[in-house]
Amino acid sequence: MKPPKAFTDLRELSTEIHRLNSVLSLLHWDQETYMPPGALSPRSEQIALLSELVHERKTGRKFKTCLEKLTSLSTGKLKAKHLSKPQQIMVREWGKDFRRLNKLPTEFVRNFSQVTAEATQIWSTAKKQNNFSIFAPFLDKIIHLIRQKAEFFGFEEHPYDALVETYEPCMTVRKLEALFDGLKKDLCPLLKKIREEGRRVDDRFLHHKVDAAKQHEIGALLLAELPMESAYTRMDLSSHPFSLALHPHDSRITTRILPHRFISNVFSILHEAGHSMYEMGLPLDTWGTPLSEAVSLSVHESQSRWWETLIGRSLPFWKNFYPRLQKTLPARLKAVPLDRFFRSINKVEPSLIRVEADEVTYCLHVIVRFELEKDLVTGKLNVHDLPMAWNAKMKETLGIEPKSDAEGCLQDIHWSLGDFGYFPTYALGNMLAAHLFTAFAKTHPNWEKRVQSGDFGFVREWLKKNVHQWGRTYNLEEIAKRVTGKPFSEHAYTSYLKKKYGEIYQL
Repeated sequence: MKPPKAFTDLRELSTEIHRLNSVLSLLHWDQETYMPPGALSPRSEQIALLSELVHERKTGRKFKTCLEKLTSLSTGKLKAKHLSKPQQIMVREWGKDFRRLNKLPTEFVRNFSQVTAEATQIWSTAKKQNNFSIFAPFLDKIIHLIRQKAEFFGFEEHPYDALVETYEPCMTVRKLEALFDGLKKDLCPLLKKIREEGRRVDDRFLHHKVDAAKQHEIGALLLAELPMESAYTRMDLSSHPFSLALHPHDSRITTRILPHRFISNVFSILHEAGHSMYEMGLPLDTWGTPLSEAVSLSVHESQSRWWETLIGRSLPFWKNFYPRLQKTLPARLKAVPLDRFFRSINKVEPSLIRVEADEVTYCLHVIVRFELEKDLVTGKLNVHDLPMAWNAKMKETLGIEPKSDAEGCLQDIHWSLGDFGYFPTYALGNMLAAHLFTAFAKTHPNWEKRVQSGDFGFVREWLKKNVHQWGRTYNLEEIAKRVTGKPFSEHAYTSYLKKKYGEIYQL
């Protein structure tokens, strides 16, 4: 049966909004990859204007009028008859978005966008100059705006709840603290045991200089190995690797070249390719609607960490790819046997940089940021005191302390973007990936043999069937329970780490 006109109109509006968002995303992409430094001011104004237009479309009278004919804006109860199940889900998610975004004044959205667009460039300068004082006034402005945003959205227990909902709708501070306490309870003793009892891993060969041309060659070999449609994606360079999706047929990733750490390029590509494959796996026929949108950043991160760690740091993967890597870098790797290479890329050692962290310490980096964010949002921690607080948290959690702000509180771009509430999704993504992998391994008990032979298509197909194709139909907790039959928790992740690193370090 033909859907009501209000539904058809709403879908057309939603598709138009997606097209505007695509243009906005391209401006951000250009800002990170190609834009000349002097273009900061006009680009900030362009981003602010487009952000305002998108917000107006999402909360405007036309969108509201159509939505009111289909659902109650106060209760979310469906009004329209004869909608299919997928159409009902679209209306449900459109209603959620409208109720939330309608709480933000348009002027606030424009101001927030302009301040953060400027702040990202200031952050970049501050990081390069290792000078937090340059960025501090902008961070102070952003936190003031973040507190306003939390008040606009509203919350019951903690202002941070209103912020994390943007990135992971089913999470709260209470839930996060319980999950993260569970992680610390298992990971801190594991890290201590590895450091005290584990044998040393000599990974010096990973830090020899590899020029940019060779690293590009490795990247091209790696991308060709992965089950990605080359016609629908491209790879560029940026200071901070990221992924951008404009459409299932238009997905871009970036990596970075570190001359003395070529393996970082490899794992950056695997990570961002995981994001890209998720976006390319979303349904094409419902593009422009919530059914062709990623459900949350935690689920998104589960896909990137799946390919970067569960596949990319596994022995079967390197039994397949290592011979080609040796051939590309004979002077560096010819004399390095696979078992030494495998132990080296899985070396556990507390480090200062989150994106370079090993699997055991990675989530501890995230927890440090989560705890600092909460204190900044509530005012318990002042911006001026952030570098000292950061260093103290790192010392307490990981046993190491930054020697500079660039490798400390200035290392991540997220706060300059106003992305408070984002960091927890990195840990949640790791946990969900391991949680889902238990079901994948049961379905494909021979997965190691197939991956070792270079067969990766079946991995992507399993993810597409169980995660990608559903868009926003199910939230993180629902996906976890639906796929595995068990409620979401940290247990699968900590069990995976204990088993893998217990074997590597002969604990």
